[in-house]
Amino acid sequence: MKFCYGMNFEITAANAALLRCAAEYLEMSEDYREENLIARTEVYLNDVVVQSLEKCVEVLCTCENLPPIVEELGIINTCVEAIAMNACKEQLVSGLSTLDCNGESTELKTGCMKWWIEDLSVLRIDYYHKVITSMARIGVRPDSIVESLMHYAQISLKSIGKCQIWNPARPNSNSGTTENEQKTIVEALVNLLPTLKSSNVPLSFLFGMLRMAIMVEATVACRLELERRIAFRLEMASLDDLLIPSLRAGDSLFDIDTVHRILVNFLQQIEDEENEDSGGYESDGLASLGHGSLLKVGRLIDSYLAEIAPDPYLSLQKFIAMIETLPDYSRVIDDGLYRAIDIYLKAHPMLSDHECKKLCKFIDCQKLSQEATNHAAQNERLPVQMAIKVLYFEQLRLKNALCGSNDDGFLSQKISSGVPSAAMSPRDNYASLRRENRELKLEISRMRVRLSELEKEQVVMKRGMMEKSGNGKTFFTSLSKGIGRIGIFSGPGGGKRRKPRGSEGKSGRSRRYSVS
Repeated sequence: MKFCYGMNFEITAANAALLRCAAEYLEMSEDYREENLIARTEVYLNDVVVQSLEKCVEVLCTCENLPPIVEELGIINTCVEAIAMNACKEQLVSGLSTLDCNGESTELKTGCMKWWIEDLSVLRIDYYHKVITSMARIGVRPDSIVESLMHYAQISLKSIGKCQIWNPARPNSNSGTTENEQKTIVEALVNLLPTLKSSNVPLSFLFGMLRMAIMVEATVACRLELERRIAFRLEMASLDDLLIPSLRAGDSLFDIDTVHRILVNFLQQIEDEENEDSGGYESDGLASLGHGSLLKVGRLIDSYLAEIAPDPYLSLQKFIAMIETLPDYSRVIDDGLYRAIDIYLKAHPMLSDHECKKLCKFIDCQKLSQEATNHAAQNERLPVQMAIKVLYFEQLRLKNALCGSNDDGFLSQKISSGVPSAAMSPRDNYASLRRENRELKLEISRMRVRLSELEKEQVVMKRGMMEKSGNGKTFFTSLSKGIGRIGIFSGPGGGKRRKPRGSEGKSGRSRRYSVS
């Protein structure tokens, strides 16, 4: 009205979009008057608003309540492109500051990034999606985009209370619209994540988004994408990350199915990498990295199994499915697996003998440490056949140690018997050599563990000799006994196996290892 009556008025970022839409509706173009309202608002938008990221964000916020004509006029696209361009300029400024002053570059760069990241968090999700997409296309760093996504998720999804995690039967306090908005936000943020190779998205953020996606019942594609990204770096995850609560009534306390799918994805990626490497003969380095990651994941899953084992609602089928998924060569020793199974047997005393045997068959008695073997030999929860098997291999280990022979000869024979024949193709020949190489590396890892145990035993033995030496005769007697014990391990097969401990050390270690 002031414009129509020739009065002075001010065009600002708060009213520019409103005035432009009103002028378009009233057809206030140059056909009726020079410098009409359409021209004046266009000049302000193109000369003032696009130069400032803050003003562009403010204009977009006012567009949220305007009719669809605002989209037709191109105001939204103009502001979106301007925001992306201004963010890119700030990125270049930060890069130049890094070259100029190393001492202040980090602080300046963080400050420049922080202010526009906070400004974007007030946008509606559809506008925010447009802005981030434009930023990625123009060339804003993926790390900066990830930081913005994390901040936006923290601001927009904080209304999801922690009580919703552990109370599946909770009443829906939020309206359907709010729940739909949260679902839309989660799916949009996952869709905006940069590619796996362009940026390292923090695992904590991925696990947090996965929990949110489960709570708001996001699409299957959204959850599978998060699981795939997590599986790509599963060896870097922690035990707390995997403890995802289950929201289904009557189910186990933790979401076992989700962790199982993540593990399957991880193993599939390892297999794909090995298949890609099998085409050439210079892939030993990559194969070693894959096996190292597999060993880390093996220890992580064993810890996870031990953590979920006390759950009274955890079915035997799901527990066995998690154990079966990992291959045998993912564990150097089976102590962690034995501990998890023992905890499960203790928490589920109603298992039948058949179910106990079915569960315990996954424990390789030859891969148990001396401490775990001592505990298993006295464990009343294990089936009788399992205890006999443990005692048999312990006796065989003692016999080989006394004879000074290599008790791992069965593995050497197994490996030597796998020499590829001349009828094998070069590809199969190379695959067989890779398997043998992996078995040898695993055996080296086992020998390192056993060597460490022998060194600990030697220290304890020396300390015991010093404490028991009350006089000269006792001293020389104990010393001769100690030398005799050391001589057992200094023969041709020295360092390979160890002599069983006495009853005192055995019971002490057994009590320390017990889960009861």
